[in-house]
Amino acid sequence: MSKKIQREISRRKFLKSSAGLGAGAALGGLLPSMSSSAASHPDLTMWWWGEQELPGLQGFVDDSIANFTGANVKATLQDTAVVISQFQTAGATGNAPDLQYFWNGIYHMESVWMGYVRPVNGLVSDELIKSSNPTLLSNFGGNVHRVGWYSIPMVWYYNKDLFDQAGQDGYWGEWFLGHALPQNLDSTGEAVDLFIGERDFREPKYHEHWSRLEELKKLGFINKDMSSLELYPGIDLIVEGKLAMGESIGTRLPADSKATGGQIGCMVMPVYGSGKMAGIPVFDVQGLGISTDSKHPEAAAAFLEYLHTPDRLQAFWDATGWIPSSTNFDSSVIEDASVIQMWENWGMVENIPYVANLTPGLFYEQALIPAGQEIIQGNMTGEEAGDLAARVVKEWRDFNPDLVDKYKQWASDLS
Repeated sequence: MSKKIQREISRRKFLKSSAGLGAGAALGGLLPSMSSSAASHPDLTMWWWGEQELPGLQGFVDDSIANFTGANVKATLQDTAVVISQFQTAGATGNAPDLQYFWNGIYHMESVWMGYVRPVNGLVSDELIKSSNPTLLSNFGGNVHRVGWYSIPMVWYYNKDLFDQAGQDGYWGEWFLGHALPQNLDSTGEAVDLFIGERDFREPKYHEHWSRLEELKKLGFINKDMSSLELYPGIDLIVEGKLAMGESIGTRLPADSKATGGQIGCMVMPVYGSGKMAGIPVFDVQGLGISTDSKHPEAAAAFLEYLHTPDRLQAFWDATGWIPSSTNFDSSVIEDASVIQMWENWGMVENIPYVANLTPGLFYEQALIPAGQEIIQGNMTGEEAGDLAARVVKEWRDFNPDLVDKYKQWASDLS
């Protein structure tokens, strides 16, 4: 996610609510109760995001809508700052769109708990849900609430030229936690335990990632101007050969590899932890879901199914040069060796969810981001970051008992 997204997320207010949604009615035959021509082509609204992250997606959406015969779909590209808030506002008034774009984890699960999102199982085929890989973080209460749309491998970039010279074949704080905290975790549910009070950030293994960041700072492995750089301009320095390595996302790789003549490599974060999740690639997925307000959920589900037909998967690649989230995608069309290597070692193997998508808003704003910034600036130790995290999650628990209960239920799904 971009820094702009992160700023919007940090302002979110978590509302107390309960879910209680059951699975939707089975799809069966497409719209069997609709007999007239008008009824067989209902009007659907779709709010989406992604052109900002993946240029060319607008063309794919427009082409898909033009060629879909099951409904009349009107799509609106959302501004980054309102993707979450506008959907929740519409859901609160009973006017949410039929189809909605969702980031992963808490960024859509909060809306599930508010009762604004239908489970997709029972509407979309189980085979498609599985092949689209919405990831474990889309599960709650035995239901799945998104269909995967396109993949986001979370990678560490390294500049091959600079690594060769060194004799080696290094809004950052969130990404760092997403890569580093799992190194001492045995399951995704263990991360949730840190927020609900079952485990404690003050225990050394749960703040070791911040201690390691402190060590990198003291040893001089962090570029001195890091605190003054935006996230993506920082990644650009790796592409320009001014930094040896850093965090990035897979959607950048085709263009960055082309710009450098194949000199950008991808790797997992070097292993230091002893958890079962250490050394396993981190993999996220952007997704689409169906709102509770939709009057035509079967037609909405049919559109999601349509986006995953072989023709549409190829059209996605043609429009964006990127990989749709589907195990049915024919990856033989990828020609860039760097992209092939990344896909084989992130998308086609065992991977783990991006645990930063689990963080409560208060923790994100008052612990996660400040801890990374203060350590980079030399103003905080890893142990002090653990103390800060423990204090903030306790405050969050004290003021949000209903959300803590939801997180406890979620932990069982994630384990």
